[in-house]
Amino acid sequence: MPESKRYPDDEREYAIVLERHNTVLDELFAGAEVYVLTPRWSSRESAPRMRRDAKHWRTWLQTDDPEPEFRTYCHVFVERRRWRRGGLDGLLRRVADDREGGVIIAGPGLRRLYHPYDGGADVYLASTEERDRLKERHAGWLSGHPNGL
Repeated sequence: MPESKRYPDDEREYAIVLERHNTVLDELFAGAEVYVLTPRWSSRESAPRMRRDAKHWRTWLQTDDPEPEFRTYCHVFVERRRWRRGGLDGLLRRVADDREGGVIIAGPGLRRLYHPYDGGADVYLASTEERDRLKERHAGWLSGHPNGL
């Protein structure tokens, strides 16, 4: 967000966040199918229920502990869908509010990954040239922090 603000406070600021996410996602995935990966963490080895068309993909033990109630499992769900501007706005709002984390939006072949988080997004591209062009197009959106964080 402007001035490197981390959390939106009102609908105008949510509109800025969603516009920026959707603009970059359009540039990366327009007309393509994407995979939306959403993790869930629990103390149980069995995967919890997930909404909509997401299917359980993988589970792994993330934090081992001799006491079963202190173990943490990560369950990753994946949904395949055609990218459509605004189609993930609900998810992106939850991410912006830090109510959802670890989301990855990936293109076919996993050559482009988009990882939104509260306060921004990381974009992983197939080449440094592609990365630099994207960074240049959106230079005004980058954090003012000296390290770009």
